[in-house]
Amino acid sequence: MCGIVGYIGSQNATPIILDGLGRLEYRGYDSAGVAVIHDGQISLRRDVGKLINLRRRVEADPIYGSIGIGHTRWATHGVPAERNAHPHISMDGEYVVVHNGIVENYLELKDELAAEGVEFKSETDTEVIVHLIERFAQNGANHNLTEATRKAVQLLRGAHAIVVMSRRQPDELVAVRIGNAGGVALGLGEGENFVASDIPAILEHTRRMIFLETRQMATVSATAYRVQTLDGQPLQPEIHDIAWDPVSAAKGEFKHFMQKEIFEQARSITDTIRGRVDFERGEALLADLNLTPEKAQALTRLVTVACGTSYYSGLVGKFYIEHMARLNVEVDYGSEYRYRDPIIDERSAVLAITQSGETVDTLAAMEEAHQKQATLWSIVNSMGSQAMRISDGYLTMNAGPEIGVASTKAFTASIVDQYLLGLYLGQLRGTLTLEQRRQYAYDLGRLPDLVGRTLEAEPKIKALAGQLYHYTDFLFLGRGINYPIALEGALKLKEISYIHAEGYPAGEMKHGPIALIDEDMPVVCIALKDNLYEKMISQIEQAKARGGVVIAIATEGDTFIQTKADHVLYVPETAPLLSPVVAVIPLQMLAYHIAVWRGADVDQPRNLAKSVTVE
Repeated sequence: MCGIVGYIGSQNATPIILDGLGRLEYRGYDSAGVAVIHDGQISLRRDVGKLINLRRRVEADPIYGSIGIGHTRWATHGVPAERNAHPHISMDGEYVVVHNGIVENYLELKDELAAEGVEFKSETDTEVIVHLIERFAQNGANHNLTEATRKAVQLLRGAHAIVVMSRRQPDELVAVRIGNAGGVALGLGEGENFVASDIPAILEHTRRMIFLETRQMATVSATAYRVQTLDGQPLQPEIHDIAWDPVSAAKGEFKHFMQKEIFEQARSITDTIRGRVDFERGEALLADLNLTPEKAQALTRLVTVACGTSYYSGLVGKFYIEHMARLNVEVDYGSEYRYRDPIIDERSAVLAITQSGETVDTLAAMEEAHQKQATLWSIVNSMGSQAMRISDGYLTMNAGPEIGVASTKAFTASIVDQYLLGLYLGQLRGTLTLEQRRQYAYDLGRLPDLVGRTLEAEPKIKALAGQLYHYTDFLFLGRGINYPIALEGALKLKEISYIHAEGYPAGEMKHGPIALIDEDMPVVCIALKDNLYEKMISQIEQAKARGGVVIAIATEGDTFIQTKADHVLYVPETAPLLSPVVAVIPLQMLAYHIAVWRGADVDQPRNLAKSVTVE
């Protein structure tokens, strides 16, 4: 969960930036750096590991300046090393950049720049950004930082938060947000201004903040700011007054934690991917799983145990692991698993999925597997939790704290973890070709941007919720890999809005549920353009024939479905295996806004707790 802090004013920027980065340490990182401008020169300090290492380096070799940027990095491209830490500087030493996100097309940009004579000093995707800015500054932008940055970021694919400064213009910072992989907040002070990726970094200095929306950029001086679109259209953004209390500060611009956590998913997925994929070789890097090729090849089955939302995540993961690794997968409820004397042995692996890592039923299932000598793995969001400690290997969700009781970002992060697990098992078991692995890695690298684009539909979903919140029953239908998403969509609606909802595989509708459909039963159909599209269209027609109100989750560009459904919510076209991640987000937002319309306590729904500690 990379952190960004920028400062421009009359004070020494270095301690302000370091303190701000310290307030973002909870988000995790593997290296850190700071750059300031003084007397027309950029001074740079970077180090690996904890922020204290960077502080010691700065104490030993101080840097001063009234404008600066800093960053804590969690690796995506390139190992944790000083050369890969941010900020990155251009060849001529004029421009310096920090960045959150993944440059999906960095390889082609890197090849293009290298052909022009650019020498790369790191293995990161971020370095292409600063060299692109340098290129446009020298050719067409007349060294104007804002214009050079605008031209450079137009070439980037993916979702990004970027902050840039130039020694030629030591009185300005330029910040850019594209998509939803990371936030950009401008903090407005008196004779000084701030930039940060998250509110806590700068809340000590100011309560007045502006939040950039996607495809917006800001040019910030000590006493002024300009916000515009990437097309150059000037904007008058809203200034938010952030309360000092920790809860309100943590929520920021959002009404509830659940809403905030829904919108954090592009970033949390990025953080789940970080450091775990070699995009050039198409390999997952999962050292914490403690798995050898021999052990992977000896496995005959994998059993996933989980409860609630995590169980539905496991149903999606079954598709990944069976498809990529050709390993038989069963998914079982943690609360039921140990009561039927399951058949497992030393050739079996048991994967526990638990956000808290403390769910008692899941821990009991793990103990049952341990007694039968199965290999134990866990996917958890809480470092040091019981599930992690008793496992033979683990994957962390890296979703950050999830405060809302109804899980959102932990659900999608655990799905991505299982995708990585499938890729890793596939490469160890020899079931994937190099070309296949690269394609799977490329598809995963695109995912944060696609999630960010999906989140842009919130205004339409909020309006639709206003038309639906008075209904008392819903039916959710999906097929194939998106059947578990129908289950999850129904669960989200019932647990926070208290509306009765059921999820079904669409092919089973005629085996009973079709009897329920009438004008008082909205039917939510996941009907993406995949190999089951025609069958889902048939289900929609059957629901309509019985008077049902149909809400379709569909692929962008599908106009035909508008002739069949009453309401259509579009998601970007996504690789089929990863479509559940984008398909679930409109369902999360729909449940959230229906609950808000009904006046429900979204973050703390009745009778529910975040971690189930008793059976």
